[in-house]
Amino acid sequence: MAHYDCLVIGAGFAGAVTAGELARRGNRRVLVLEKRDHVGGNAYDRLDASGILIHQYGPHIFHTSDRRVYDYLSQYTDWRDYRHEVVASVPAPGGRMELPVPFNLVSLETAFGPEKAGELAGKLIAAYGAEKKVTILELRSNPDPEIAALADYVYDHVFVRYTMKQWGQRPEEIDPNTTARVPVFLSRDCGYFQDPWQGMPLNGYTPIFERLLDHPNITVELGTDAARLLTLGDALLLDGEPFAGTVIFTGALDEFFGCRFGRLPYRTLDFRFETHAEDFYQSHATVNYTMDEDFTRITEFKRLTGQVLPGVTTVMKEYSRAYAGAEGEVPYYAIIAPENNALYARYAALAGRYPQLRLLGRLAEYKYYNMDAIVGRALALADELLGG
Repeated sequence: MAHYDCLVIGAGFAGAVTAGELARRGNRRVLVLEKRDHVGGNAYDRLDASGILIHQYGPHIFHTSDRRVYDYLSQYTDWRDYRHEVVASVPAPGGRMELPVPFNLVSLETAFGPEKAGELAGKLIAAYGAEKKVTILELRSNPDPEIAALADYVYDHVFVRYTMKQWGQRPEEIDPNTTARVPVFLSRDCGYFQDPWQGMPLNGYTPIFERLLDHPNITVELGTDAARLLTLGDALLLDGEPFAGTVIFTGALDEFFGCRFGRLPYRTLDFRFETHAEDFYQSHATVNYTMDEDFTRITEFKRLTGQVLPGVTTVMKEYSRAYAGAEGEVPYYAIIAPENNALYARYAALAGRYPQLRLLGRLAEYKYYNMDAIVGRALALADELLGG
């Protein structure tokens, strides 16, 4: 172990980008330990038995407003031009209807018909301006009862039941600040994101990680739990010997310390993959089920990736539940609350005893980050460690 300058725990975006930068720009010798049998973290994708490129741990759609992040990743992949659109499938008289999400002027027309939607759209644009995002809180505060009623419709049909399934909460437990931020987009733009750079890796995500980690200064060990090699006592020991190099940790911080203060709460996800003998299963890559069904959404991967494979498609139904730390479970979403932040702070204080230990990523920092934000943070950490 003395041959290495840096130890990186985890081969997702946080770990792979940092390792790649330290090796290439800093000529550092880096050991990457990954508990799974593959690189890529939750962005890992692979071909299933039908030849469909699936995202094993849930859908990942790249989008960013950070030019540095886009240019950086473009060194490791070409892009498929893809702009993500999401619809909510809700019960309607005689069947179902699909409302674009975020709720917008197209959603308004679908829900209320052209005439009524035109009247409401006129009122909304007169009050707030075209191409604006207006929150439920703002709409509910409007003195016009029809606009306030629209806010209630969006809350009921798009937000509240979906959030209950996603976070395991009753309506009264949902943070009012979260509700207040739910937007209505006064536009006919059905794009889920408005970032200037959007797309999907042309050949998938996994090749990005393979290229990031393909360097003579980088050694990757898969199927290796760092807890078996690291000892955190008076000093940080690696394989029983003092290690003075930088350690970048990207995993769950409570589990790193044996959950000695108790387990940090997370939501985990169960995925049910289904393969169907048809070209396409649904209208969009992502269809949310906001009012019924036990699952939150269905993803159809061919619509994400653009893969051409006639007569077969694979979809994934997504179920959310509490994370218990059982074998095979993945902690996906930190449950942000004052008491949970206080518990995390106790673990962060433990980590602070080791000056060479750096925490990076969703699990290590107990925060929600999009992919591009993680890449940006990894680049910034590499800048700091390499002196700019």
